[in-house]
Amino acid sequence: MDIIKDKINEIVEKIKNDKDIAAKFKKDPITTVEGLIGIDLPNDQIEKIVDGIKAKIALDKIDMDKVGDVLGGLFGKK
Repeated sequence: MDIIKDKINEIVEKIKNDKDIAAKFKKDPITTVEGLIGIDLPNDQIEKIVDGIKAKIALDKIDMDKVGDVLGGLFGKK
């Protein structure tokens, strides 16, 4: 299993399910991620993880928007 992908997915879920963590991530993503993984890594490494988290959140949002479009289309709403 890919440990980094698993960790990114875990952090994404925490961000999506906890408004406080989401606010902290938005304000200071590097410090938030370091706190969530419990490891102090060089910023360039954490930035790659942060980029992966942001990409995953964006993809999840796009997927939810598509679901809304499909459901809206089924019920005559868009």
